[in-house]
Amino acid sequence: MSETPTADAAYASFVAANWERYLRVARLLTGDLHRGEELLQDSLVKLYVRWRRTSIRGDPHAYLRRTLINGNISWWRRWRREQLVAQPPDHQDPRAGAEPQDQVQHALRQLPPGQRAVVVLRHYEDLTEREVAALLRCTVGTVKSQNARALAKLRELLADYDITAKEVTR
Repeated sequence: MSETPTADAAYASFVAANWERYLRVARLLTGDLHRGEELLQDSLVKLYVRWRRTSIRGDPHAYLRRTLINGNISWWRRWRREQLVAQPPDHQDPRAGAEPQDQVQHALRQLPPGQRAVVVLRHYEDLTEREVAALLRCTVGTVKSQNARALAKLRELLADYDITAKEVTR
């Protein structure tokens, strides 16, 4: 844990400066507003515990991204078999009155978690294929193939929308 007020202040400054960015990443990774917030909070607690070492010898951004990815993977591995709900979901057309950004986020939620992680890291976080491969602990070839499959699926899902290809990768 951080021992000095300056380390705590540096951590607080890091969180304040990067909260929105990583909240967006967490929400896109999980596909859910509340789970994304919970994932980010859990990841920030883990970062705080290792803040001194991470901020001095490492890259806190890389550590936080890795923690977000690991936390999300752990969650979907535990819960992918069964999801109990109180009521059946509405089968409302997501296109009805939705903004292009909402339509893209809806389409992202329909991707498998691995493909969603690749798209979020590659196109929203603007990481290189090599950086994404290192974060996901896979090969660059896997990142390329997952990205290609994900973008093809997104194009298919968004074909009925009036969205250009540039909006898909923003």
